[in-house]
Amino acid sequence: MLAFEDVMKSFGGRPAVDGVSLEVPAGRSMALIGSSGCGKSTLLRMLVGLESPDRGTVSVHGIEVQPSTLSQIRSRVGYVIQEGGLFPHLTAYENVALAVQPHGWSKERIEERLATLVELTHFPPDGLDRFPGELSGGQRQRVSLMRGLLADPEALLMDEPFGALDPMVRFELQREFRDIVRSTGKTALIVTHDLAEAGYLGDEVALMDQGRIVQQGPFRALVDAPASDFVRRFVEAQRSPVDEEAS
Repeated sequence: MLAFEDVMKSFGGRPAVDGVSLEVPAGRSMALIGSSGCGKSTLLRMLVGLESPDRGTVSVHGIEVQPSTLSQIRSRVGYVIQEGGLFPHLTAYENVALAVQPHGWSKERIEERLATLVELTHFPPDGLDRFPGELSGGQRQRVSLMRGLLADPEALLMDEPFGALDPMVRFELQREFRDIVRSTGKTALIVTHDLAEAGYLGDEVALMDQGRIVQQGPFRALVDAPASDFVRRFVEAQRSPVDEEAS
């Protein structure tokens, strides 16, 4: 389980996260959605110790995130960011292998696990020797996903993982990611600004505004029964020109 309890975080005197309490049950997926600057990525970063709360507690499967527990936490959590966050001077193989460098995995163990992940993510095996600049956007994102999954973590954190991709590649990766999460039973927290993506990937959706969660629950409840005028306007703003033309 991923849990936030009355969490507060400010930057320059302005609250980025304002009293958030949230739980993602083990084996479930949740999508955090909201406009830029609403605090959703800050919450994600707290789970891997890249930010520390000013108040409240953050925990991963019952272990509170603190400096003394970071090594243990990071071995149980995979973290995938937009554009992949790959090092351009390392091959795809070397980028993926970085995930287990602190754990002293042998080359044989890495290659055995990678063989499974290449098949799972539909990545071309001969692409492992290429550098990020020689890969397509979708392939780079697959490399990032393999890196997040290499150590077989219990939880997977995704920060706008598909935002920079063209629509067809994006949908392909969304579908593969959802299948992976469901087939492996991992706990997942996905940050996105896209309502349709949130509904597709998350068992539940939590909408944030100005550092607070303003509605949480099933996707259809958010769309059909908005809890406030802000939620209603957010949902309406996500309607595409195709939807408008069809209505």
